[in-house]
Amino acid sequence: MSDLEIDPDEARCEPSPRPGPITELYPAREVPLGGVRGVYVERTLPQRDLPTVGAWCFLDRFGSATATEAGASPDILPHPHIGLQTVTWPLDGRIRHRDSVGSDVEIEPGQLNLMTSGRGIAHSEFGVPGAEAGHGLQLWIALPGTATGTAPHFEQHRELPRYTTPGLRATVLIGTLGGVTSPAEAYTPIVGADIALDPGGDVLLPLDRAFEHAVLVIEGTVTIDGTELSVGPLLYLGTDRAELRLSSTGGAHFALLGGEPFAEELVMWWNFVGRSHEEIIEARQAWEARDTSRFPTVVGHAAEERIPAPPLPPLRLKPRKRATDCTHL
Repeated sequence: MSDLEIDPDEARCEPSPRPGPITELYPAREVPLGGVRGVYVERTLPQRDLPTVGAWCFLDRFGSATATEAGASPDILPHPHIGLQTVTWPLDGRIRHRDSVGSDVEIEPGQLNLMTSGRGIAHSEFGVPGAEAGHGLQLWIALPGTATGTAPHFEQHRELPRYTTPGLRATVLIGTLGGVTSPAEAYTPIVGADIALDPGGDVLLPLDRAFEHAVLVIEGTVTIDGTELSVGPLLYLGTDRAELRLSSTGGAHFALLGGEPFAEELVMWWNFVGRSHEEIIEARQAWEARDTSRFPTVVGHAAEERIPAPPLPPLRLKPRKRATDCTHL
């Protein structure tokens, strides 16, 4: 899954997190991906007032029960990325991933795909014939400037470590939680975890005080330090929290995202994460020119099988800053 909007917004993301623990709700918005089945995703990052959480800069839930044409899993032709890592975490169904570094793998629930674009990569994602339609999370992690020129590569992790405490089980997708570290390669201090809280659970979850954090509920309802959160919005928790008190009457399944506040300005447009308007223009031109030195052909696809880049807006990409005084809750 990628940002396939026909008219994507441009955003310049500036590092200006509000310090300290806070609680802000950011609603999900339906974004059409097009296609004959009218597939939609629910997007909670980026937001106008919250472009990033740590280095996390994009969060879609695809195939959810609340999205239009729920369970419809789009087949996505080859398309490019720069400046980011894509994180694919299926909750059910199977997805076939192919890319321009030669990967051709299927992924199913409990497994993690992590693709690092570096200066440029292209990939496709298709449903698997005969398998259940996909449902899961697609996320992006912005690469720091020191890693944007790294060689593109792909990882699949079929077994991931767990942090457990009575009443709670957390699969650590990337980074470290409660002293448990994922093998997935990270370029900034970060955490991403899939967490299940038992019915009647009341648990203290340890956090890194230097990180900012956010929570997205996948199923059920969880109370987080006194704030009740159900399926839909993203709950932003700010920084300076050493722990979270979590409780749930009926049980809950949710994702925790966090990281050291990202200290670099980002320009995001379509499937590109860059540092300037010019960098985005250059990447788009390379894709449209079919420059295989930057975006080689995806394994198993003919050269003409590709998604063209949408037209750029008739203006220079402009800053989008975080809000400095928000009361979303």
